Amino acid sequence: MSRKRWWSASIGALVLVGVAVHAQRPSSPPAFAVGRPAVSAKPAPLDLTTRTQRGAGALAGLLPIQEPGASPPPGRVRTAAGPVSVRYTFDGGVGRPITDHLGRHELRPLGQNGGALRLVRQGSGLALSYPDRCRLARERDCPRAILEGRRDDTLNPGTKRLQYGAAVRMTPADLSDGANVVQKGYSVGRVSQYKLQVDHRLGHPSCVLAGNGAIYRAEPAVNVADGRWHKLECTRTRNKLTLTIDDAPAATVAVPPSLSIANAEPLRVGGKGTNKSNDQFAGEIDNVFIQIS
Repeated sequence: MSRKRWWSASIGALVLVGVAVHAQRPSSPPAFAVGRPAVSAKPAPLDLTTRTQRGAGALAGLLPIQEPGASPPPGRVRTAAGPVSVRYTFDGGVGRPITDHLGRHELRPLGQNGGALRLVRQGSGLALSYPDRCRLARERDCPRAILEGRRDDTLNPGTKRLQYGAAVRMTPADLSDGANVVQKGYSVGRVSQYKLQVDHRLGHPSCVLAGNGAIYRAEPAVNVADGRWHKLECTRTRNKLTLTIDDAPAATVAVPPSLSIANAEPLRVGGKGTNKSNDQFAGEIDNVFIQIS
C-alpha cells in the first residue's frame, strides 16, 4: 500500500470512531427547552378590608331597578339567636347581586319616577350613588330610589349590643329635611326601629332607636355635608346609644336597658321606601354594616 493510500485509510477510520463515540453521548437540551413549572405558593386568604383585591376590575354603572316584592310575611317576630356580622361594600359591580361580604342578605334596587342607583368608583372599589336632591315643585313627582332586602329577623338585635353604620359623602346641595342612610323598622305605629340618618339642612348625622312609643336620638351639632367621606357608626350598649364620626365619639343618649328592637321590616339603605315622603338620601354611601353581639 502506498503512503498516500495509508493516510486516507487512517483518516477514514478516525472519522468512524468519532461518529460512534458521539452517538453514545447524551444529547444536550435544546436552548428553548421548557423546564418544570415552578410550584406556586398557596394564595393568601382574601382580606375583606382590602378594597384593591375586591373592587379592582368590577364594573361601575347603572343598577337595574327591580319590582317591589310582596309585603313582609306575617308571623312571630324573632331576634338574632347569636352574633351577626353583615357588611356591604358594593364592590361586586353591576353584573352581580348586591349581597353582604359572605354572599348573603341580598338587597334589591327599587325606584319610582325614574329614580336610579349607580355604582361609582371610590378608591380602588365602588360606592353607591343616589339620585340628586329633587327640586321639583311637587314632591310626589320626584325620582326616588333605595336598596331594600327581604324580611330577615336575624337582623333584629332585641336588647343585644348593636353596632351599625356606613360611610357617606354629601355636599350642601344633597341636604334635605330627611335623608335616611340605613334603617330597619319604623319609629311610628309602635313598630321598633334602628336608623342612621343625616337630618335637617344643617347636615347633622344622627343615630335613632325607637320602641314602645318612644324615640331616642343621638345627634351632634356637626355638619358632615362637606364633600368628603365620613365614617358614621351607631353603637347601642345596654343603656346608651352613641354616634361616632370618623372613629371619634360625637353624641350619646341614654336608652332603657329593656328597649327591644325587633320588627318584620326589611333592611333599607337610602330611604324608608319608594313612595312619597320617603326621606330620600342624596349623595354616596359605602361600607354599610350591622353587627349584633
